[in-house]
Amino acid sequence: MEPLTEHRQVNGPVVYGLLRLVKVPAARHAALAASLAEYCRSHELQLSGVFTDRDVSSGPDSAAFTGLLDVLALPDVYGVIAPAMSHLGPKAIAAQRRHRIETAGSRLLLVRRPCTTHLPVSHHGPVRRRSAGNARVLDAES
Repeated sequence: MEPLTEHRQVNGPVVYGLLRLVKVPAARHAALAASLAEYCRSHELQLSGVFTDRDVSSGPDSAAFTGLLDVLALPDVYGVIAPAMSHLGPKAIAAQRRHRIETAGSRLLLVRRPCTTHLPVSHHGPVRRRSAGNARVLDAES
């Protein structure tokens, strides 16, 4: 009798990491690489390599990103993982890179998703909303 599928070694979808680390200590680099590895482990993805962009002025076609695009052309590559959208570069470059990743037929996975909910902010403390229900009025002496 053969073992159940859950008991067999099965490789998850192949992903490659992308880090943008400009003037970052080695400890921060290690922590970010470890966060990618942990995300992949917990989501059953196979992290096959991490490309690191260290040049702040390289524009959208840095050596690391070009290498990443090359591996995305390999068969059976599922996508790219990054800690956050900022690892793709400044907003204009990040938008171009995201488009190029998707055009290559790959998915972009982010460990930290962009915040889409904006709560009202007051410079004088938290915003308090009045209740639509009945309010109890107390005398000053009670």
